[in-house]
Amino acid sequence: MARKEEILQDVVIKFAGDSGDGMQLTGSQFTNNTALLGIDLATFPDFPAEIRAPQGTLPGVSGYQLRFSSQPVFTPGDECDVLVAMNAAALKTNLKSLKRGGRIIANTDGFDAKNLRLANYPDGVNPLDDDSLAGFELIRMDVTKMTREALKEFTMGTKEKDRAKNMFVLGFLYWMYNRDMESTLSFLREKFGRKDEILNSNIKALQAGYNFGDTTETFTTRYKVERARMEPGTYRSIMGNQALSYGLIAASQKSGLPLFLGSYPITPASDILHDLSKYKAFGVKTFQAEDEIAGITSAIGASYGGALAVTTTSGPGVALKGEAMGLAVMQEIPLIVCNIQRGGPSTGLPTKTEQSDLMQAYWGRNGECPMPIIAASTPSDCFEVAYESARIAVQHMTPVMLLSDGYIANGAEPWKFPKSEDLAPIQVSFKKSLDEGETRFMPYQRDEKLVRPWAIPGTPGLEHRVGGLEKQDVTGNVSYDNDNHEHMVKTREAKVERIADYIPLQRIDSGADSGKILVLGWGSTYGAIKSACAELLREGRSVSHVHVRYVRPFPRNLGEIIGRFEKVIVPEINNGQLVRILRDRFLVDAIPYNKIKGVPITKTELVAEIRRHL
Repeated sequence: MARKEEILQDVVIKFAGDSGDGMQLTGSQFTNNTALLGIDLATFPDFPAEIRAPQGTLPGVSGYQLRFSSQPVFTPGDECDVLVAMNAAALKTNLKSLKRGGRIIANTDGFDAKNLRLANYPDGVNPLDDDSLAGFELIRMDVTKMTREALKEFTMGTKEKDRAKNMFVLGFLYWMYNRDMESTLSFLREKFGRKDEILNSNIKALQAGYNFGDTTETFTTRYKVERARMEPGTYRSIMGNQALSYGLIAASQKSGLPLFLGSYPITPASDILHDLSKYKAFGVKTFQAEDEIAGITSAIGASYGGALAVTTTSGPGVALKGEAMGLAVMQEIPLIVCNIQRGGPSTGLPTKTEQSDLMQAYWGRNGECPMPIIAASTPSDCFEVAYESARIAVQHMTPVMLLSDGYIANGAEPWKFPKSEDLAPIQVSFKKSLDEGETRFMPYQRDEKLVRPWAIPGTPGLEHRVGGLEKQDVTGNVSYDNDNHEHMVKTREAKVERIADYIPLQRIDSGADSGKILVLGWGSTYGAIKSACAELLREGRSVSHVHVRYVRPFPRNLGEIIGRFEKVIVPEINNGQLVRILRDRFLVDAIPYNKIKGVPITKTELVAEIRRHL
């Protein structure tokens, strides 16, 4: 049967179903397949907090949104072109995000009376049979029935066969978007190589979905998205937590310091512990502690012993680590504290994204306890931010707070990874002996950066102690002198502020150097701001974008940039935190734009907000 091929520039697909339907796996496999073709992409996984969320219910829906394009991509898309709905709850939850005229691929078995009731549809109402979907293209597929039919020769039970439904859908989409299936076949062979029946059933279901599209006369058009025009190089698909792990390993290798991670599992940071545990060949040591406090204090001990020390957590864990972070500030030792933010307070929204821990990072410790803060903006940016955090920590002898969030951590994008020789060196200088004229080691003697020396315990002649009690200047002896305390508080603050002399100046990401509106962001709002400003710039509007990586201390020229614009808008996925810091620091009447719904700010809503102020 002759079929036509249509070239598309940009596609957004949302996979949605029960947590047990394998939507995250389906989405990630389609993502990897897309990345291998050199097509630009961005993803947004969205799943419930419960390990076994109630099947068929609205809170139990798991989704994975993927945008792929032949043009540069900065967000996973505001609206979907295609919604794969495995049941009624998935359709009801995600229909509002589907474009008018968009395509719905519905698993009809998921719209039986039980599923409709669990999704809170009125008795007798089935959206597949009434006119409620009249503005969309509806493709009905009894995925469950066809998967079982494809696997009828297998001896496994019906429940086990149904687990392959996602592979049937994936195979169909590979046919629809003119894709080769080899990447997923290789994945299945690697994952289930020793479980023949599971391997063969998944492969059979994948091929059955592809053949369904190929042999059914209903489908007359296939679609294709061309390769994106990207800078030449070798790319791979990378998720934020993966990139962060690789950045830490690279920093360890370039600095010559063994990497130690002391951590307690917490969503959405746990993947860093999982990833780093695989790299013992690089000298990485991972310790899954009994609690958050043990995680950070073990890292402090490792740092005292000369390691590149890291602890990973989310907001609730940062609260528990607060006293130990104060200990590291008082000791003035290198430490990287990775906070992968999530919705709060308390347990809050464990699997939803938020930027609500900035104030906590700035001031969430007792006493005057300053720490540098660096924020990642995209999944691939996590590599550079982790590497830079390590550089600052060891060269300025300070704990550093690295901020990411669930959106960045679980999202994926193409990453042109660097070669080792392209990475800036991380110089580490241990004090190994007394200098000429010294009679005893002074652990708080400072250099021009106000940085004290790093001496490994056991080095002859350099015996010393550090702890949480206030230090006498230079000697490090315990001191309760009031003038000394004020001096040391000011000195620790000045040391952190002086880091501004050793970081890049702030650059304008897009737009003119001055004008009517500056949109100033940090963290995961990068894609939405970048896209919104690009649209307005194409219209000739006076708008510029600055994205801050170094949140404490700020780059030296940030205040000067802010002063060149009539208005400053600060979009944040919180109730207004950076905007308060900017007002305090630069006395600017910055305008907040806040969203606190557990999902990212979209380009469309941000464009509307900027237009309002233009």
